[in-house]
Amino acid sequence: MTTFDLSPLLRSSVGFDVFDNVFDSVFNLNESNNSYPPYNIVKSDNNYTISLAIAGFSKDEVDISVQENELVVKGAIKNNQENIEFLHKGIAGRNFERKFRLADTIKVTDANYENGLLHIFLEREIPEHQKPRKISISSKN
Repeated sequence: MTTFDLSPLLRSSVGFDVFDNVFDSVFNLNESNNSYPPYNIVKSDNNYTISLAIAGFSKDEVDISVQENELVVKGAIKNNQENIEFLHKGIAGRNFERKFRLADTIKVTDANYENGLLHIFLEREIPEHQKPRKISISSKN
């Protein structure tokens, strides 16, 4: 039997909560493939927060962009530490690129960097044609 690993798609999608839950329950996917940098996605009402642990990067070394419903976070360390001799190097300071697929209704509103965590704030904007509306009942009189 052929199996499909959809965990990369589900881990990096924001705004597709219903589909994430359906796929998780149907396929019982687990997140065994960890990648750098680690991140959390938190939902509250119509807002989301993506938090990435990027200790060792300055905010000038991180680039956030949105293009065609894809949020891209890139980090590139600019200072060169070639002449430093490490006895132990446990802090990952490598360049990275992390992508998140966004639903059409998800918009990035803000980002901040504090204590080694990059927080990206997103909001679900429901278009007028999708909002519930009241239909009045008229009579023929």
